[in-house]
Amino acid sequence: MFQNHRIFKTTFAGRELTVETGKTCELSNGSCWISYGETVVMVNVTASQKPRDGIDYFPLSVDYEEKLYAVGKIPGGFLKREGRPSEKAVLTSRVVDRPMRPLFPSDMRNDVALVMTVLAVDPDCSPEIMGMIGSSIAVATSDIPWNGPIGGIFVGLVDGEIVLMPNAEQRAKSDLQLTVASSAKKVVMIEAGANQVKDDVMIKAIDAAHAEITGTLIPFINDIVAQIGKPKFTFDSMAVDADLFKAISDFAVEKIRFALDTNDKNVREERLAPVVEEIHAKFGGESENAPSVGIIDECIYKLQKYVVRRWLLDDKKRVDGRRLDEIRALNAEVGLLPRVHGSGMFTRGQTQVLTITTLGPVSDSQRIDGLDDEDTKRYMHHYNFPPYSVGEAKNSRGPGRREIGHGALAEKALEPVIPPVEEFPYAIRLVSEVLSSNGSTSQGAICGSTLSLMDAGVPIKAPVAGISCGLITEGDEWMTMIDIQGVEDFFGDMDFKVGGTHEGITAIQMDLKIDGLTPEIIREAIETTHKARIHILDEVMLKAISTHRPEVNKYAPKMLGTKVPVDKIREVIGSGGKVIQKLAADFEVKIDVDDEGNVFVCGIDSAKTQACIETINSIVAEPEIGTIYKGKVVRVADFGAFVEFAPGKDGMVHISELENRRVEKVEDVCKVGDEMLVKIIKIDKANGKIGLSRKEALFDIEKKNVK
Repeated sequence: MFQNHRIFKTTFAGRELTVETGKTCELSNGSCWISYGETVVMVNVTASQKPRDGIDYFPLSVDYEEKLYAVGKIPGGFLKREGRPSEKAVLTSRVVDRPMRPLFPSDMRNDVALVMTVLAVDPDCSPEIMGMIGSSIAVATSDIPWNGPIGGIFVGLVDGEIVLMPNAEQRAKSDLQLTVASSAKKVVMIEAGANQVKDDVMIKAIDAAHAEITGTLIPFINDIVAQIGKPKFTFDSMAVDADLFKAISDFAVEKIRFALDTNDKNVREERLAPVVEEIHAKFGGESENAPSVGIIDECIYKLQKYVVRRWLLDDKKRVDGRRLDEIRALNAEVGLLPRVHGSGMFTRGQTQVLTITTLGPVSDSQRIDGLDDEDTKRYMHHYNFPPYSVGEAKNSRGPGRREIGHGALAEKALEPVIPPVEEFPYAIRLVSEVLSSNGSTSQGAICGSTLSLMDAGVPIKAPVAGISCGLITEGDEWMTMIDIQGVEDFFGDMDFKVGGTHEGITAIQMDLKIDGLTPEIIREAIETTHKARIHILDEVMLKAISTHRPEVNKYAPKMLGTKVPVDKIREVIGSGGKVIQKLAADFEVKIDVDDEGNVFVCGIDSAKTQACIETINSIVAEPEIGTIYKGKVVRVADFGAFVEFAPGKDGMVHISELENRRVEKVEDVCKVGDEMLVKIIKIDKANGKIGLSRKEALFDIEKKNVK
């Protein structure tokens, strides 16, 4: 029945990788199922036959679909079906988009839609990497023009050793989470989170990834393409007419040079506006032969790009007059806002980011409904990029993929230095508000986050700074520059973002507009960003605040933690939650208990919070003879009083143990509700009954006071 069904196999990083084509989805331009271990991802790519009217860019969409049936879960919520993509799905889509997009023809305007559907997940085998590899195979074997293939791989660092495609256990203890994509010759994408990994180790990991991809995946994919690849279709090129571009260049190149030659983005845009109007007035119009507005705008874009790149390549001149290794003016401030738990603002040139820290109980951690074992996230970072930050008059919308990606990068950069919950029992939310944008706002968010956390009294392990490196290439000639501003990012070939501490790298994100980087370029970018982030830390950030505040802000909740034996958790909670609810009410706190026995108490009053912790410890402590407690009378009998000396625990004070004299009636000494000091004098191991003495407790206390 399936005449075109083909199966291809290879060994990739020690496991079998299988690709099936020709059995399903025959109406797609390209399709495959890719299996690795018991992980299965289906990839489909489709393209429109003609461009849509008015499209002046390449409309590529990349979607990574997480299906919860892949891990045997039923979705939460009322509808019980998958809703909007999770944050991880959005980030995976971006990771696949970034290496593939530059390899499509720049003058193609046909819609291309790439969809990765996760069908089954083996925790030891990453579906994200399979999505990337499957995407490369689907597009390479399709009839859609593309200059691939590429391959992708995940790299870990376990006990100092580089591990390719680590399993779940290895990933859990890895100091590196590195994703690399590369073509046959060059690295085309790098995404990394790292636990302060040294530069040379990061470079070795990237080299190892590139070697495995070029040695195994690229030949494997090329063989598949040779056997079943379709001829590529022809498309209507939207390349700019050379004669029109020359005419516009002759007319306006000097005006464009003057407009761009400033370090002020506002001035640049003010100068450019009338030049753009002049060009449209001279070369546009309503006649049949007049070029469209979009074509003229494309020529203006190319002319600006030409001017900026020639300055850099020929004159080593930057738009704002800086040296290639010079960072823009820097400023750091903390404690800008009252009432909030922490705030920090970082300014680099005309890029400015304000980050606010909010601390809450651990129960405020984010719940995650995804394909991973992780179901909560205690540390969160959210990034907002409002229109006013770039001087645009638009309505503010919810976060898009770009905002989610930049927020995740800043979150990843700080994650290795966030103290563990045992040391700092808080949920932590950071919100970075981009106030002004002229390049590298995500790196500004990293710096602002460090400032804000320290201002909030969060004992981070080390301060983190971020900076980006740009690239201009022409043939075999290339050059890098530090701290690229918007126009250099817009017209350049690379945005290589690196976050890290004095000790090492914590995050990398590399965006490219060319077909890849050589090892030499990668090494220079890492070395250049290392020097820059140390300068930012020492000369700016640590001068604004040298270490974290000694305690959390007075408006932040006071959080204390303790750990109880797992078999004692039920005693802390009590039947139907009675004990824990009473503790919360009595001490005016919020209490969270996890399955491992970690107890977190959150309250505004430090004394009450501490008292609650002490009470919880008394609940789980094994009663010992000689221990003195402050208890409450819960029942009175003829022969004595029953005293609850810890929540859920009581004992009896015999009438003879109430006073250091004869007592006729128990009521002569106490009544229900009275508090009294008691000492454990007897424990019956057979039935668990506890004997208490008030008179011995009073005697011991008096004796201590005398001393």
